[in-house]
Amino acid sequence: MNPMLRLILAQGMLGLNNGVFYAMLSLGLAVIFGLLDVVNFAHGALYMSGAFLAIILYSYIGTWLGLSWLHIGFWAALVLVPLIVACFGMLFERFLLRWLYGLDPIYSLLLTFGAALVLQGIFINGFGASGTPYPGTPDQLQGIVNLGFMMFPKFRLFTIIFSILVCIGVWFLIERTRIGAVLRAGTENPDLVRAFGINVSRLITLTFGFGTGLAGLAGVLAAPIYSVTPLMGDDLIIIIFAIVVIGGMGSIMGAVVTSLGLGLLEGVVKVFYAPAANTVVFIAMVLVLLVRPSGLFGRQR
Repeated sequence: MNPMLRLILAQGMLGLNNGVFYAMLSLGLAVIFGLLDVVNFAHGALYMSGAFLAIILYSYIGTWLGLSWLHIGFWAALVLVPLIVACFGMLFERFLLRWLYGLDPIYSLLLTFGAALVLQGIFINGFGASGTPYPGTPDQLQGIVNLGFMMFPKFRLFTIIFSILVCIGVWFLIERTRIGAVLRAGTENPDLVRAFGINVSRLITLTFGFGTGLAGLAGVLAAPIYSVTPLMGDDLIIIIFAIVVIGGMGSIMGAVVTSLGLGLLEGVVKVFYAPAANTVVFIAMVLVLLVRPSGLFGRQR
């Protein structure tokens, strides 16, 4: 194989690995904004919380319970952590965010930004500002796979496949099922939905919890790959907002397709001019907004 082509394919795979994390995070943001019109600035902190919760379940929960032998591993964390983060999100929506509905969106943005700072402060006090490695990568996902053009870590390949399946599942749930239709109707015309005996307030709470749970799931997947730090969400949240804008605010399909596409583009750009990889997302955002202000998949108004 041509060495240049091999390098482009290898960087493309690494970029796709970043792209699936963009997709998981932007998906949660798109669900919350698209259905609730809430700009959740705490999304990056919830992603960070998911990664730290995976570490806590593996390394600390046994000590806290007096059971030094207890280690809750990756597979269990993949289920438990999103549920824990989703429960936190539902409590946050129920007792804090709900009071701001109907007010200027800047208030909810400031509230979620403040929540992000609080979460960061909690984990900085508990773990310090330096990175913490995740020790619980399962044996089945260790090692490498020969893709023909590169040797690729098994765990990274798993995150790509798993994340894409999750994104497809969420899109299908929101766009092609009765539950998704009820969710969309409950946010667009709540009075009509209430007339059918559906508790719209509970529906909104569950929707917010679902969106935050996706951030927690992304954090669990990221923990074995990246150094887990209290500020790891800050490194991504601006990029994620840019991706959501490019794809179209609130568009599930737009968030996923844009994330994967820009992840690949970042990887390929590194082959030719590495410094530009960090700004390619924002260049794309400017170009898209100039041509189509509503985003690639957004509805024109």
